[in-house]
Amino acid sequence: MTTSNTGTGDVDAAVRAQLARLRDSIDNIDAAVVHMLAERFKATQQVGHLKAAHQLPPADPAREARQIARLRALAEDAKLDPAFAEKFLNFIIAEVIRHHERIADGSAQEPPPAG
Repeated sequence: MTTSNTGTGDVDAAVRAQLARLRDSIDNIDAAVVHMLAERFKATQQVGHLKAAHQLPPADPAREARQIARLRALAEDAKLDPAFAEKFLNFIIAEVIRHHERIADGSAQEPPPAG
């Protein structure tokens, strides 16, 4: 098989086919990640409403630390860089806290009914 770095499209057809299959797989995984994040945020929105109803703080540093440690261990087991996994979870946690703060101050909508 021959390949070219010129970007002219003169790559072997078998290489192009393999690349297309890999990219299709990546696209499917990306779609699954987006759907899983949507489900996660549905659950965290419900947590935010529960916290607001009971005057609990939007952030829970002890739980966040446990989750980060848990995710780092999962990442190591999966042969994924634990530092990357931690950065990813910190990004998600920050967004969840932002949502919880909006819920607590009344600027967020009620969650849809469960079920």
